[in-house]
Amino acid sequence: MSTEALFQQLKHPNPNLRNQAMWELAENYDRATIDKLMSILDEEDTNYRRAAVKTLGEIGHEAVPPLVEAMLNSDNVMVRGSAAKALAQVVICHRDVPLSDLGVQGLKSALQDPNPVVNIAAVMAMGEIGAPVLDILIEALAATDNPALAISLVNAIATIGGSRGIDVLTSLIENESIDSYVRESATSALSRLEMTTGFKRE
Repeated sequence: MSTEALFQQLKHPNPNLRNQAMWELAENYDRATIDKLMSILDEEDTNYRRAAVKTLGEIGHEAVPPLVEAMLNSDNVMVRGSAAKALAQVVICHRDVPLSDLGVQGLKSALQDPNPVVNIAAVMAMGEIGAPVLDILIEALAATDNPALAISLVNAIATIGGSRGIDVLTSLIENESIDSYVRESATSALSRLEMTTGFKRE
């Protein structure tokens, strides 16, 4: 099947056919394929856009530089958010290869994006990376006065877990100057963490 036909198939209502096109494009991609997928990140058609995000994720680390560029510099919020989601897909699809420093620093910068579509997608991507970016998430949580972003950060830190995550959540809960929604999120995140790890506070 030609590349053009595979791109048409990415729009197909049947998810199995979309997935098939996605894998074929990811297996036989070139620079032009990546560029074309990047151009779909602002598509109104949600299925088509999501298929492009997933295909970029399947392609993996070759797609990281253009994704970081789009995530930090596009004027279009949909493109920035889709690029952050595609970086998360790269991490999910290629767990054996750590995300490059360019990718990590790009996500760190995207945490400052004023739009929640972008900054929350960046948090989700970092939650997928896990322990190597825990410090960045903790710093961002300490620095933000945006409750929605703080709640996303709390959930990502809880997902990563570990004793440092537990300490951060505990100190949040005990700090009465913190937004009450954020503290409530930290309380429920910590109780989830306790259930999954068997950890108990003294």
